[in-house]
Amino acid sequence: MGAAVESKYVKSGLTLQEAIDIKEKIRHAFEYDKIYKSNTLCLNDLSTYINKDRYKVSQVLNEYLSKNFYALINQYRIDEAKDLLLNHPFLSVKAVMYEVGFNSKTSFYSAFKKETGVSPNDFRSLTGSFASWFYPKKVSSIFRFSGLVDHTRLMRIAYGSTAKG
Repeated sequence: MGAAVESKYVKSGLTLQEAIDIKEKIRHAFEYDKIYKSNTLCLNDLSTYINKDRYKVSQVLNEYLSKNFYALINQYRIDEAKDLLLNHPFLSVKAVMYEVGFNSKTSFYSAFKKETGVSPNDFRSLTGSFASWFYPKKVSSIFRFSGLVDHTRLMRIAYGSTAKG
């Protein structure tokens, strides 16, 4: 983002302390209040919710979190979707999609695949056979090991790293 971001915000007046405060309020709004579940959430809504200037919120997202608003929302939504797909096997993928704040199957599948490298259905299938090793009380009676699986890849998918390795 570099120089383009710096020149865009050169006159914003955002102090380091303000940025830290905004960053913490954003984190709280997403992690505890889970505002990302609203399928109509926009930058103005977030700014109003945390009672901060929209332009300064945008600056914090871009400069301090290195994400735009929609990338941040999708990150939280997909993390929640992965948890629901893994721990609630009887919820349909469509139900999960709506629960986490998406209102379009295309957007959900695209964001999910971008974040994990696989579709939501494939994630559930792959992690389901692997999950019983880590969550025996939750899933051992539901899932059965269904064949050879690349467990290293599953760990990366389940816990957020999509890097090849």
